[in-house]
Amino acid sequence: MYHHRFIEQKLAKIADFNKIILLVGARQVGKSTVLQHLFPNVKRVLFDPVQDFYNVKSDPDLFLNNFPAPLILDEIQFVTELLPALKRRVDQSSQTGQYYLTGSQNLSMMQQVSESLAGRVAILHLGSMTPSEIMNQSCAPWLFSYLLNPEQWLRSENKLLTVQRSLFEMIWRGGLPGILEMPNELLPNYFSSYVQTYLERDIRLIDNIKDLHQFDRYISLASALTSQEINYSQLGREIGLTPQMAKHWMALLTYSYQWHEISPYSGNTIKRLSKRCKGYMMDTGLACYLQRISSPEALARHPSLGSLFETYIVNHLMRMAESLYAAPQFYHWRTNGGAEVDIIMERDGCFYPIEIKCKSMISKHDARGIHMFYETFPHLNVMPGLIIYAGNERYAVSDKVFAVPWHVL
Repeated sequence: MYHHRFIEQKLAKIADFNKIILLVGARQVGKSTVLQHLFPNVKRVLFDPVQDFYNVKSDPDLFLNNFPAPLILDEIQFVTELLPALKRRVDQSSQTGQYYLTGSQNLSMMQQVSESLAGRVAILHLGSMTPSEIMNQSCAPWLFSYLLNPEQWLRSENKLLTVQRSLFEMIWRGGLPGILEMPNELLPNYFSSYVQTYLERDIRLIDNIKDLHQFDRYISLASALTSQEINYSQLGREIGLTPQMAKHWMALLTYSYQWHEISPYSGNTIKRLSKRCKGYMMDTGLACYLQRISSPEALARHPSLGSLFETYIVNHLMRMAESLYAAPQFYHWRTNGGAEVDIIMERDGCFYPIEIKCKSMISKHDARGIHMFYETFPHLNVMPGLIIYAGNERYAVSDKVFAVPWHVL
């Protein structure tokens, strides 16, 4: 059964006005499935990292002559020699929706995309599935309503998901489409194969890393630091890397869509603020596997539960944001005194503070970071803030802050 994705409407609309569409994201997030669902009559060609089955590298124009548009070209990073030929081909026609590309690696291809296809390609990102996508329920992201009119959204009756699994199980399983129907006991084997393939087919091809075992240890360490500020000196010291190499390897995780970072917000203030980015694993199921968390029950008592809950919520907020035509900018905010807000979204000159708490009840004490943000930036147009938490009810924490249950996602 196909599960609808938030990005479908935006993707279909963009295809009406662009000659080439590039859909990027980590391996196995459903890029090809989405394209084949939206464009069922378009032929798909899958490229291999080792064998050039269609002789594309030696004669890309011959390949395009034999596979006329429209065409889905899957894992385009394996045949970057094709990109100049695509440029020549689309310049001969004004027809939109000629080529749909997918890619799970960024580092080896984005420079050539920008050079070869500048002005000719629309790039979209697809991540792990959100809870509403997994449950195949309404795919209208509430984030747009909150950004457009937060007061009205907070007064309205928002639909909550009918969740068939516990929160712990949802976090532990993650959102990769390949595991939707898979029983829990088979997930460790799935993620083991996923990591092995990622190391051998993605990482080995985009960088000359001789010790993949050490890089495997590095990914596991990164997963334990999800939702934290990144200190590259500390990160490298844990496994014997220089800070420069630790930063380079983190870039590899980012460019292969396994990791993303959120910049700090500073503004004009005399307060001493953190200037470090916060990093997040792109899928909590993979993060749980890398931390050797064996079951949802083990996660419930694991010290990383709070960090993984924050990662889970932040990832799904970003999935919803990416489906909007004008996505907000994401920041985090923290003072050296300890006041912090997990997410600050900025859009149209307005700021939307969001705290994330893995708790069943929220008190005014939990809203102190958001209130400190109001006090620190009185000149900003700061909207009513949210605390997304692990409970089931929506209610006002103060006149400016509202608690929202996690399954509004």
